Amino acid sequence: MTHYVAIIEDAGPDHAVGVWFPDLPGCFAAGDTLDEALLNAPEAVAVWIEAQGGAAPRARTPSELKADAETAAEMARHAIALIPASDVSLQPAAE
Repeated sequence: MTHYVAIIEDAGPDHAVGVWFPDLPGCFAAGDTLDEALLNAPEAVAVWIEAQGGAAPRARTPSELKADAETAAEMARHAIALIPASDVSLQPAAE
């Protein structure tokens, strides 16, 4: 099963918790609590992949994402989680 790294932004009790995916531009989930946001995240991934015609980009590892300066900065500021994406058809890696 493929897992995508999610960046979790928690702005405090008066704000929703946001989850976004560096490898899936425009894909995000949210919830009133951290638990709710993480429960919503797999559905957000599935909907995003479906909107792309069922093909998804290769999921980079946390180490690969840390090699990108912008993503590394976000990873340093926020928590991360691995979110499963079941039944995906991965696009070939760029050469």
